[in-house]
Amino acid sequence: MTIRVVIAEDEAIIRMDLRETLEEEGYEVVGETGRGDEVVDLVRNLQPDLAVLDVKMPGADGLSAAATITEEKLCAVLMLTAFSQREVIEQARDAGALAFLVKPFQRSDLVPAIEVAIGRFRELRDLTGEIDALGEQLAARKIVDRAKGILIDECALSEADAFSFIQRTAMTERVRMRDVADRIIDGELRPE
Repeated sequence: MTIRVVIAEDEAIIRMDLRETLEEEGYEVVGETGRGDEVVDLVRNLQPDLAVLDVKMPGADGLSAAATITEEKLCAVLMLTAFSQREVIEQARDAGALAFLVKPFQRSDLVPAIEVAIGRFRELRDLTGEIDALGEQLAARKIVDRAKGILIDECALSEADAFSFIQRTAMTERVRMRDVADRIIDGELRPE
């Protein structure tokens, strides 16, 4: 699958050179701009895998654009800058840049930086998905525990019998245990 890229660089010659280099390396440049205030909308609309952002641009700087792109989890961000000061690099990192290149950069540095940024973005996205799934599991478990408590208190069932009732009902009705637990909590379901 071809990696899709949006470029935001205010110097037209650098932008054209970057586009040419990316395309020669097998990437697909799906959009480009010279303005920082346009790049976030461009990324939202084109849904690239990577945004290559210059730090200093008219309209808005690349750091604020990177922060928005990262916060919305739109794509990986690679920052470009003519400044190699530690402070600028730390600001880029804090804005969510997953890789960083100092201009003028070597062509041989570009591909590894892109691959690192995309790899890190995918790892973060996967971790976020796992965290969300664990949160859902925990919420479901709390609801099932609450329903078990109701069955124990109201129906004088043991904890094992309460759990077994919820589990059997879910299997019989082919629904999630959480759905059965919700019905118990709402007072709609009790053992016969």
